[in-house]
Amino acid sequence: MPEATTPDDDGVRIDLISGARMDGLTSMEKIRLILDTVRDGDIVVLEEGLSPEEESKLIEVTMTEISPDDFTGIEIESYPQSRAKSGGILDRIMGNEETKKLTVIGPANQLETLHKDENLISALVSRK
Repeated sequence: MPEATTPDDDGVRIDLISGARMDGLTSMEKIRLILDTVRDGDIVVLEEGLSPEEESKLIEVTMTEISPDDFTGIEIESYPQSRAKSGGILDRIMGNEETKKLTVIGPANQLETLHKDENLISALVSRK
């Protein structure tokens, strides 16, 4: 994957990552990609989000890396898991549920969620 240039002091970089890009990665590779990007002060938007297990692991790994002088942690917002296509319990048991739609992840000291509902995530992104 080509490396993007770093923004100057007047902007915040937002990486929009497609589901196709994430499909080729293991769970830990996804977590490292996200955390390395966020540690650099950038915002990550995932087209398809993470599984509940991956999201839990991301939070767990983040907690081990928090340092008051270096990394303050992450702010993460996702659309809720969609219901199964037909809404039946059999579909949920068989794993026929749709995945999350969109996930926004950024440094806790730069990203503040203003509003979230099933159709919109509104966030305020500040400079460092």
